[in-house]
Amino acid sequence: MSGTAFNPAPLHILLIEDEPALARNIVDYLQMCGHQTDYAADGQQGLQLALQQHFDVILLDLMLPRLDGLSLCRQLRQQASRHTPVLMLTARDTLDDKVQGFHAGSDDYLTKPFALAELGLRCQALARRTQPQDYCLSIGPLTLDRRAHQAWRDGQLLQLHPLGFQILQLLAEAYPALLSRQQLSERLWPDDAPDSDALRSHIYLLRQQLDKPFANALLHTVHGVGFVLRLSETLP
Repeated sequence: MSGTAFNPAPLHILLIEDEPALARNIVDYLQMCGHQTDYAADGQQGLQLALQQHFDVILLDLMLPRLDGLSLCRQLRQQASRHTPVLMLTARDTLDDKVQGFHAGSDDYLTKPFALAELGLRCQALARRTQPQDYCLSIGPLTLDRRAHQAWRDGQLLQLHPLGFQILQLLAEAYPALLSRQQLSERLWPDDAPDSDALRSHIYLLRQQLDKPFANALLHTVHGVGFVLRLSETLP
């Protein structure tokens, strides 16, 4: 494997790889690029490190002693309090192998042998595209669990339609900014947006669960612009 050094923003990377020579090459290259790299030689140690610390990217081999990469990734997604990008490294290159990896929770896939420069670039792309984030998001009385796709207001579970939850999540992640109707439609239906009545209907259903049973509204319409979450009735 070969690679040319580049000068990206430094990342904190966890490498879980049981081949000592390959691991040494990867660690040396990443450190030469300015990244901080932690290393585990087996799956159990790798999972422990991944759960104990916050990393920008995890590089995960599939064939590992004590705990294989697919099982490690599944357990990480189940147990971690935040989503950290996982790049799987493996000699398995069939479509079925890749499908299994993505179903286990990986974010990207790199087949051995690979160029170290490509590995570095993929780490940078993953870190930019999927910033590690806590699964739970709280705004005043509202709490969202992005992994479980559930939301609570004042501790009361909201019975939301999947698209209603997605709308609420988009608004919560944008808070305190508003999102236009066009922005919401493009995020909800990126390939073929329906007419505006579909969004209006889902906003109505969301309000029935989010606001109607409570004294104050959280979801507000800014007429002619879009929608926003606010903790008071005062609009700008």
